[in-house]
Amino acid sequence: MMWMLHFLPKKWLSYWIGKLVHVPLPKPLSTLAIKSFGKFYQIDFSEAEKPVSEYKSIGDFFVRRLKPGVRPIAEGPIVHPADSFISQIGEIQSGKCIQAKDRFYSVAELCGDFKLAQEFDGGLFVTYYLCPTDYHRVHSPVDGQVLKSIHLPGQLWPVNHWSTANIENLFAVNERVVLEIHSRQGPCLLVFVGATNVGQIRLFFDQEIATNTTLICPLRSQMRQKSYPIPIPIQKGEELGAFHMGSTVVMIYPKTIRRQRMDWGSFQNKKVKLGESFL
Repeated sequence: MMWMLHFLPKKWLSYWIGKLVHVPLPKPLSTLAIKSFGKFYQIDFSEAEKPVSEYKSIGDFFVRRLKPGVRPIAEGPIVHPADSFISQIGEIQSGKCIQAKDRFYSVAELCGDFKLAQEFDGGLFVTYYLCPTDYHRVHSPVDGQVLKSIHLPGQLWPVNHWSTANIENLFAVNERVVLEIHSRQGPCLLVFVGATNVGQIRLFFDQEIATNTTLICPLRSQMRQKSYPIPIPIQKGEELGAFHMGSTVVMIYPKTIRRQRMDWGSFQNKKVKLGESFL
């Protein structure tokens, strides 16, 4: 039945589901809806910053903060940016990353900037998949500065196993937001990849960046690049943005990082938590 995804109005569906899950409900109804949602996806309510009764909707709960100290930030130079599952990790070869078996996509197409992508030839890519069970705020994996954000309008395919195996250039055709970050370890890219039913991707340090806010599907040529004349300082573990439903983060690191260890494959198919050590 997955072939039906080719015909579903995915952007329309995602827009309205995003609106629907954020509709405030009377407290008894909102509490019941959130508890039912959490039970279905086996979400640990004890980690949430506030009691369930204080969230106004499923969408409000979905982008919840966690209690202080629930995700301690490791002392190493690089940590995982989100609660997630590492579906792919490896060397960037000839400018390309592995999407799934026998499927690849280019860093240039992913970030929409060929010159920027060249900096990462021979580097390391990491694909983090966030399911509805996961906490959905994304944090900085490094201490550094955000130099640029790029919003690339696109499709809203699911990012599940079927899609990664069957949709050509999935991560490079879905709507996404790219952050160029510089740190002591070198440059890196953090890419928020949208998906079906992702109401929005929002950045916390730049309120002008918010995806899927209209039913009009922008053309790819209308991508928006925004350089920050005064780079935005960020600390490792600091909140960068959030998905309003589950999706994927792709991290792109330079070859200087890739060369620092040989066992990157040990992270493949591994469940990780925000703040755990990556390097």
